[in-house]
Amino acid sequence: MGILDSIASPRDLRDLSDAQLEALATEIRDVLIRTVATNTGHLGPNLGVVELTLAIHRVFDSPTDRIVFDTGHQSYVHKLVTGRAATFGTLRREGGVSGYPSQAESPHDIVENSHASTALSYADGLAKAYTVRGEDRHVVAVIGDGALTGGMAWEALNNIAIAKDSRLVIVVNDNGRSYTPTIGGLATALTTLRTNPRYEHVLDMVKRRLNAVPGVGPAAYDALHAMKKGVKDALAPQGLFEDLGLKYVGPVDGHDRAAMEHVLAQAKRFNGPVIVHALTRKGYGYDPAERHEADQFHAPGPFDVQTGAEKPKGRIWTDHFADTMVELGQRRQDVVAITAAMTHPVGLDKFQARFPDRFFDVGIAEQHAATSAAGLAMGGLHPVFAVYATFLNRAFDQVLMDVALHKCGVTFVLDRSGVTGDDGASHNGMWDMSILQVVPGLRLAAPRDATRMHELVNEAVEVDDAPTVVRFPKGPPPADIEAVGTAGGADVLVRNGTKDVLVVAVGSMATVAVGVAERLVAQGIGVTVVDPRWVKPVDPAIIDLAREHRLVVSIEDNGETGGCGAVLLQTLNAAGVHTPFRLHGIPQEFLDHAKRDAILERIGLTPQAIALSIVEEMGIVGDMTSLPAGHSSLDVESTT
Repeated sequence: MGILDSIASPRDLRDLSDAQLEALATEIRDVLIRTVATNTGHLGPNLGVVELTLAIHRVFDSPTDRIVFDTGHQSYVHKLVTGRAATFGTLRREGGVSGYPSQAESPHDIVENSHASTALSYADGLAKAYTVRGEDRHVVAVIGDGALTGGMAWEALNNIAIAKDSRLVIVVNDNGRSYTPTIGGLATALTTLRTNPRYEHVLDMVKRRLNAVPGVGPAAYDALHAMKKGVKDALAPQGLFEDLGLKYVGPVDGHDRAAMEHVLAQAKRFNGPVIVHALTRKGYGYDPAERHEADQFHAPGPFDVQTGAEKPKGRIWTDHFADTMVELGQRRQDVVAITAAMTHPVGLDKFQARFPDRFFDVGIAEQHAATSAAGLAMGGLHPVFAVYATFLNRAFDQVLMDVALHKCGVTFVLDRSGVTGDDGASHNGMWDMSILQVVPGLRLAAPRDATRMHELVNEAVEVDDAPTVVRFPKGPPPADIEAVGTAGGADVLVRNGTKDVLVVAVGSMATVAVGVAERLVAQGIGVTVVDPRWVKPVDPAIIDLAREHRLVVSIEDNGETGGCGAVLLQTLNAAGVHTPFRLHGIPQEFLDHAKRDAILERIGLTPQAIALSIVEEMGIVGDMTSLPAGHSSLDVESTT
């Protein structure tokens, strides 16, 4: 039985000796490595916050005191010491422990939104609420992994600085990285504080001499702290936070638990907002992670615990996009690439290596990225902004007012669209096609396979008078599905038998649609399957096809409300086409984490489930043979 087995709540940590706490830290790292090696997840960020998290929980009293993790992917240690160690082996498994904080799991979790740069705003509101209500509670906001590059964090700091009575402690977990090394002016300032050899040398010298004075004891640290501001003013660009009016403590070694506890206790006693600057190393304590240049095992796939070698995996959609971007860069000198702190995850690392002067990492700042892209387009370039589909939500106003209104030729490439699965509700890219439908002039493409992705990205960058979007899912693409014909700009994938059912397959749902067709044909039902390729605007050829068939079925891995199917139905009604219509998409709900296939099964986006619903529907439609095609009296409704 390990020490971790005896930790039922954070209060149990207070009874442990220093030696036991050191052993516990080692045990926690072992659990993290073994679990993530098989389950996958965020390893590097959590290895870097073991001592930091233990210190926070020993100084503060969760859940009375609230701990808010920015992004939340560094909350595994927090989960282990708040009663979830016994079930931690189910991490990211269906029905198991979430990869992010979860209110349903524990009263110690409060914020489960895993989009970056939000924690300080949550914490500001919480601390103000407790002040107004007269409650004796502290709020601790842990922010790091590049989240301070997001503008929202600085909006929050601007307001926190004037909330003088807020009992708010901001822990800046400064590991110098998001996925890759953090970029920008802020990162430079923090790095200077972190690495200035003169500062560290003088600080260490003063600390040694003070501690050598007999009888000084704990007062040595306080005296040292009193001197620090002057030392930093002379040797580093100090003032970043204090000029905002915020109390600043640090930098302190985030892997020195005792030192962290000391400064956190000081911060807790201060009646007002305090920033504690902790220096940590991502992947700390696991050599393969510390040596991993790309991202310190930020979120590795399955790997060998002993060697750290990741298990072989096939090419995913992102890999094909990476190759497409290099080809584009070679062919067109005006193509530039933008990422929001995710160079490798979105496949722009190859482009960066080949064309470094045409590559821009803006940090975790999707809003800035979109508007900067508009400026690049106005300046005669064609920017490609690659981003996870769920993170484009944050930049909707910029897409609408800064890009589309000005008719800027910007291409947005949305990775991880549709159901992503393991990362839970905030990472499913199920909102983009609904949100983007309302943007005038925007053109949206959804490729069904890698070949079509290559084609559509190339077509998108040819558009210089409007924004274009290409979206694709997570994981490996299916085998190419070749067209048997065309209809306008759409590809016809199946044309079999009479014109009974028209299936409109959006993007990655083409594979599902072909499976639906096979089942319907076996039932003697004629099927046409069409892939629009460009789903916005609606291709007039699809309107003509809908008029010719007895039932129209749309399938998409996007929310039902306002998505491609809903817009197609609107368009058909406006054109006077009243063919019965069935829409299959993702229900408008936050989906619990599970494997993608399991989620698709649950929500009915499988060939079997959809084919069954069509067979049942065709039994009803079959009784309406006296009505001309396209003029059924059936009510139009949406089903999943």
